[in-house]
Amino acid sequence: MLSLEPKDISVGKLHSYLLSAVAPRPIAFASTIDANGNPNLSPFSFFNVFSANPPIMVFSPARRVRNNTTKHTLENVEQVKEVVINVVNFDIVQQMSLSSTEYPENVNEFEKAGLTMLKSDVVKPFRVAESPVQFECKVNDIIKLGTEGGAGNLIICEVIKIHITDEVLNDDKTINQEQLDLVARAGGSYYSRANKGFFEIPKPLSKLGIGVDAMPEHVKNSMILTGNDLGILGNVEALPSNKEIEDFLEDVSERYPNVRDTSHREKHKIAQNYLSFGDVESAWKLLLSEKIN
Repeated sequence: MLSLEPKDISVGKLHSYLLSAVAPRPIAFASTIDANGNPNLSPFSFFNVFSANPPIMVFSPARRVRNNTTKHTLENVEQVKEVVINVVNFDIVQQMSLSSTEYPENVNEFEKAGLTMLKSDVVKPFRVAESPVQFECKVNDIIKLGTEGGAGNLIICEVIKIHITDEVLNDDKTINQEQLDLVARAGGSYYSRANKGFFEIPKPLSKLGIGVDAMPEHVKNSMILTGNDLGILGNVEALPSNKEIEDFLEDVSERYPNVRDTSHREKHKIAQNYLSFGDVESAWKLLLSEKIN
């Protein structure tokens, strides 16, 4: 058996052991707003519910291990002591992952992830319209657990309004767990779908993905591509060049002889199939082929 004392290993290694062993963890998709009204959206898996009377949830944006900086979510709740905690189901997991990209301050992660800002009833931060359950909360306290990289900051939230979409409710107004289809976080690139088991999502690019807002209109408004598809497509650093697209069309002409003339809808279906196999590059080349036909 491997036995370790935390002080004898790096914070990064300790962080990895903790996240891999204490799993799966529910995800708080936290929407906040700064003093100037700029929205922020970011997921946190150091999260759970701790009381029903009063209804209390706690999540923790830890200080970054690599450079000991704090996250925009923490800075925002220190300025505006309100937050919306949105739950994450399988339908939005890829968009949630894309939103965790460390975009610069004042970049709207709702737009980058292709998610809809929904006005809250009581608090200032926006809700995620696509989330099946949304908790409007006031921040009662912030407890700082340390000053070094990796230290948590417990944000203690009191739920003051709950929104539950009809699609996940039973006739008696209880939540149908199978319909809710929640996703949880595990170690590394692993996630767990509540009723299916483990799956992997590559971590967002450190160099920043283009995001859904930078996609051509026919892609982000596709009637075929799902939110998860868009989340995957948004995690690329740059779009392929016309030459790369042309070379791709030549390469696939044997498999798809009419690829240049096939319908917009069919191209999106084929691109979706590429995405199902993790071939994001080919999906983008096909989706952008219309611009050079």
